[in-house]
Amino acid sequence: MATSSHTLDSDSRATARPRASWRRLTLHYVEMVLAMFAGMIVLGALRAALGLTVDFDAHPGAHYLLMAADMAVGMAAWMRLRRHGWGCTLEMCAAMYVPAVLVPLVWAGVMSGMAFMTAAHVLMMVAMLAVLLRRRREYHH
Repeated sequence: MATSSHTLDSDSRATARPRASWRRLTLHYVEMVLAMFAGMIVLGALRAALGLTVDFDAHPGAHYLLMAADMAVGMAAWMRLRRHGWGCTLEMCAAMYVPAVLVPLVWAGVMSGMAFMTAAHVLMMVAMLAVLLRRRREYHH
């Protein structure tokens, strides 16, 4: 009887570990999204107050890059506060810039600025997820 109880306990612990791991990864992803939005709102407002903005309609690519910088700073600040290493911090920040590969489509008139912005945000979230999964062992705290 003790053997089956011991087996049951080890089985439930083995099942709990992957669940806890996915919970931590999900929490980290949510933290990154919140930090990204905080950076975008706070730094974007500061830039606007200082007159350091770029008109979206005239220059959607430049507007996006400034917004990506705001988001990257917010994420980097939060990750460093949570004591993540520079490697995973910089990779997560780089995910903000991946959508810049779509800017030539806007320049060529193949994609509107608003379509670019929508696609950029989706691509950015996928890039963040890719970084998170690539470095999943580093996000277990």
